Amino acid sequence: MSFTMGITPSADGLEGVSWNVVGQTYTPKLHSDNAFIWHATIPAETFVPPHIHPTQDEWIVVLEGQLEIEFGPDLFKAGPGDTVRMPKGIAHGIFNRSGAEASCVFGVAPSRKLYDLFVALDGVTDPVELVRLSALHEVDFLPPPDSE
Repeated sequence: MSFTMGITPSADGLEGVSWNVVGQTYTPKLHSDNAFIWHATIPAETFVPPHIHPTQDEWIVVLEGQLEIEFGPDLFKAGPGDTVRMPKGIAHGIFNRSGAEASCVFGVAPSRKLYDLFVALDGVTDPVELVRLSALHEVDFLPPPDSE
């Protein structure tokens, strides 16, 4: 699949689509076999738990607000204008602990099954189902840390 030329307006998603994924709003902006790009509104105190994309490189460009990215025990902070690089096969978690909403643009290459995953996850709130669906779409969530 290749994408068509044109403009995706700032307030719109492709074909009017947007998804609620773990309390965050994702709006697709570009989708082809080679790349998938979406805008994300990440409310304060929401997060994407640590996970791995075994078949895709991922990146985030922060437009507004602050994000914290965990790569295993290492914590990095990203603000407006920063680009976060998350190579395939590397576990990462994305957290908004700033007390304010964040706005950013995410992308993955190649697209693989991520667009279809967001379709499947729209509105899903059960963590077990979220993990199950993600695994079917080449995203592997790590088990939660021990609560000892």
